[in-house]
Amino acid sequence: MRQRICAVLDYAHARGWRTTEAPARSLATGKGLPKQAAGKHHAALPHAKVPAFLIRLRATGGVWGRLALEFAILTAARSQEVRLATWDEVDMKAGLWTVPGAHMKMKRGHVVPLSAQAMAVLRSALAVRIEGTELVFPGTNGNPMSDMTLLAVVRRTKEPTTVHGFRSSFRTWVAEKTNFPGEVAEAALAHQNHNEIERAYQRGALLDKRRKLMDAWGAYCERGTGNVVELKPKATS
Repeated sequence: MRQRICAVLDYAHARGWRTTEAPARSLATGKGLPKQAAGKHHAALPHAKVPAFLIRLRATGGVWGRLALEFAILTAARSQEVRLATWDEVDMKAGLWTVPGAHMKMKRGHVVPLSAQAMAVLRSALAVRIEGTELVFPGTNGNPMSDMTLLAVVRRTKEPTTVHGFRSSFRTWVAEKTNFPGEVAEAALAHQNHNEIERAYQRGALLDKRRKLMDAWGAYCERGTGNVVELKPKATS
């Protein structure tokens, strides 16, 4: 809300409708607003536990909920994007998943590079594909599964985490264990960059970097099966 108010005041100043932008600057630093209560974060699993979690996940039984959750973890995608995914969004040859804006939180299309591990999940889903539905991970009667379906799968593992929390696991892993720039991780999570020029650049230039990032994440998640990923330390100035 504060960002929206500041944007309105800045726009009014740029159009000459306000003679000063000082109030917007004060709001931007939090002055004049009541203190905000701490937001509630989604429970997340430490990234070091994700590989072992995936091993347990594959042993929980079931098909669609388990595959959908594993795909969500490997792509760092939101639950809705995975639950509504259709086969025409997936390019198996190019290893790309193009999520339409209608399925995205910010209503903008998003291209997800698919790691070898994510592609393996898709091949498993393709092997048991249900006729009459285009959904990659269909629910009952071929309809989209509910968010509670994925949460139920998580609860069967007895881990104190949420589906959305795995996005935090991914982001923390990038920050603590890799030398990938933060903007690449934010682009992978489909977080909006409020700088319009930088946002345009990211659309065209970060796909290759994001592919390398998702390949590294997939390999890291597979570490629990014996494949260890050695990542270069962050560069120092």
